[in-house]
Amino acid sequence: MRTEWVAKRRGQANVSQMHYARQGVITEEMDYVAKREKLPAELIRAEVARGRMIIPANINHTNLEPMAIGIASSCKVNANIGASPNSSNLQEEVDKLNLAVKYGADTVMDLSTGGGNLDEIRTAIINASPVPIGTVPVYQALESVHGTIENLTADDFLHIIEKHAQQGVDYQTIHAGILIEHLPLVRNRLTGIVSRGGGILARWMLHHHKQNPLYTHFNDIIEIFKRYDVSFSLGDSLRPGCTHDASDEAQLAELKTLGNLTRKAWEHDVQVMVEGPGHVPMDQIEFNVRKQMEECSEAPFYVLGPLVTDIAPGYDHITSAIGAAMAGWYGTAMLCYVTPKEHLGLPDAEDVRNGLIAYKIAAHAADIARHRPGARDRDDELSKARYNFDWNRQFELSLDPERAKEYHDETLPADIYKTAEFCSMCGPKFCPMQTKVDADALTELEKFLAKEPVAQG
Repeated sequence: MRTEWVAKRRGQANVSQMHYARQGVITEEMDYVAKREKLPAELIRAEVARGRMIIPANINHTNLEPMAIGIASSCKVNANIGASPNSSNLQEEVDKLNLAVKYGADTVMDLSTGGGNLDEIRTAIINASPVPIGTVPVYQALESVHGTIENLTADDFLHIIEKHAQQGVDYQTIHAGILIEHLPLVRNRLTGIVSRGGGILARWMLHHHKQNPLYTHFNDIIEIFKRYDVSFSLGDSLRPGCTHDASDEAQLAELKTLGNLTRKAWEHDVQVMVEGPGHVPMDQIEFNVRKQMEECSEAPFYVLGPLVTDIAPGYDHITSAIGAAMAGWYGTAMLCYVTPKEHLGLPDAEDVRNGLIAYKIAAHAADIARHRPGARDRDDELSKARYNFDWNRQFELSLDPERAKEYHDETLPADIYKTAEFCSMCGPKFCPMQTKVDADALTELEKFLAKEPVAQG
């Protein structure tokens, strides 16, 4: 779809959506997004120009179906996949991608650290993906020096960043906000630094006693991103890894730096979203969202969870979906899913499914709470189908139709029960939905009540 769209832009110094938006141009991607979001194309252009919305769309990812991340659009969900040295391979990751897209992932991040040739895995994922693909280039940079962090150089980072851009990656997590002066601030934390990318850069700075090379070479990264239209996903290296560490001095110091980097990227018309925590108690979620908007000039906020409690290993797709729904309600633009395997192991296909559905629920609940036009239409349609005992229509409207049908059919599998006016919960005699009251009966009741007050007590 995008082959012809991007052909006329190739070779220009800056091909970013923000660059065109600021020139008053509504690109084909912006127009496509407007139709998907049911919003005016001019509003999409204005939001991208302002920096409140991004359209991650690398010019080398031509099979992409453009989408938007921003407070004016619906709340989005990202799914993480990726091979590790201990588990998974190329085909398994492509299968996970297809499953993630099937269950509604708006973007997918390839977090591969091993398990095969990383370039081959990434290329296969991009070629198979209709949704934007994100990566964390520091992972492959570390692999390129055989895991010896101290041997990394700025050129190693820049080389991998450009390689990912050339391959068609739409956004990259860049851990440029963690500075050497921030490191002492984690001293009183329970869980220290839990970001894998942040930890790599922290160890590099501690060894060399030099500033973060991604920070000192930020302008070089901007130049790469301009040539391919790669969006920044500014990584929160000092995100809290437990509720005890939430909203602490380290997290907020890095957030301020991320705001400065956001505005620096905007000076060059490069798109930015900002990553957020992590683990946050419910009473601090609104503060975190508002603080990010303030520090980062309303750049789209992209949060992992947040988990609202730390005591449920194996169920962290639930503890985090609670926080995600609240974060989306307060204005977070995209939610990064958490699977039941979080903190425990590499997720498999069923974990991807469970994590995504939990987060599609959270994002949709946030859209309803924010009163987005049309957000509740599907809910109302499903409620009508439920009241009318239209079981097949209920399945069709479900976020996970296969699971809904599976649970119904565990006890009432025969086709005849697809038209039955009951389920196995109440049975045929006790279903409250069978209490049908017609309009004429209600009219007569109202007349009666107007004449004869009913005794109370």
